[in-house]
Amino acid sequence: MAAKTTKKPTKANQKPEGNQAVLWVKHVTKAAKKRKDTFLERRPHRSFRRTRRRDYARSFELPGYWAFTYEVWQMLRAHYRLWLAFLIVYTILVGVSVGLMSQENYMTLSDVFFGRDESTGVLNDLGALTSALTLFASTIAGSLTHQLGDTQQLVGAFIVLMGWLTVVWLHRQLMAGHKVRLRDGIYTAGAPIAAVVVITAVMIVQALPIALGLIAYNVAASNGIFTDGVEAMVVWAGLLLLGLLSLYWLTSSFIALIIVTLPGMYPLVALKTAGDVVVGRRLRVMLRLAWLIVGIFPAWAIILIPLIFLQGSLPFDWLPIVPIAALIMSSATVLWVASYIYLLYRKLIDDEAPPA
Repeated sequence: MAAKTTKKPTKANQKPEGNQAVLWVKHVTKAAKKRKDTFLERRPHRSFRRTRRRDYARSFELPGYWAFTYEVWQMLRAHYRLWLAFLIVYTILVGVSVGLMSQENYMTLSDVFFGRDESTGVLNDLGALTSALTLFASTIAGSLTHQLGDTQQLVGAFIVLMGWLTVVWLHRQLMAGHKVRLRDGIYTAGAPIAAVVVITAVMIVQALPIALGLIAYNVAASNGIFTDGVEAMVVWAGLLLLGLLSLYWLTSSFIALIIVTLPGMYPLVALKTAGDVVVGRRLRVMLRLAWLIVGIFPAWAIILIPLIFLQGSLPFDWLPIVPIAALIMSSATVLWVASYIYLLYRKLIDDEAPPA
């Protein structure tokens, strides 16, 4: 029996390695060009080139600032029992896992400003109002919060993300006409938690300009570098520009936090989609987000400042009135911010105008 012989490939059938490398480079170049063309088609604006108004006009019908805020309030009030239950559960979880603001630190600072065994009231001492505002600012800034451990920080961040996802999921189901309960949202809304963590990490990177600017300013101010008024003015102008840069980047990321909760949505796809949604509307969305941030402080002041006076007028200091109120207000802030941004997102997607 004759042995089988293997046919050696001829030179004509062999593909030189150089040709394969050239084909691979062409494939990569073609894919990159296609991606670039698709991006330019979706984003018609060009860096360092003036875009005329007729080229970037894109419809985005929104109620006025107060009217839109009232619409968010109406959306929450329509299902107030559900959201009240959410606030109770969320506040208890945060209070148990993270804890309250330090009552001892608060009373120590209160005694410094008001003085021990002295009545606190605007009618008795006009300087008490300034002291109350200082205590309010310290409460808002978190200066009176006790040092959290690594585990507490992780648990607190997880609760905040789960609270965000629960609010968004409940709003989506309610606006679809479904009847839901709070436990449905708690047990179902956590599916995209990993994707939300990725987008949150991107947002932290986007917030680095203003964060680094504030750190540099604090270090320089503590060393007495900015003693001249002109220098301080220039520095504050630089901080303002850094803040605008971070807010510019964060605008689409806030919308991406809503888009990523859709079933089967990946975080990078959500960021790309959010950028497409806000293109041509970014300034208007930025102003709405700025209005949201600015509007939170008066709400805190209306609640906390009277309670600061009440706490100071009591003959005992064991009852943590202000820390409990601060915890409840932080829970209400999470609910309000998530609801506001979700309704803003719905207004954006309801307007199907193509990119300018």
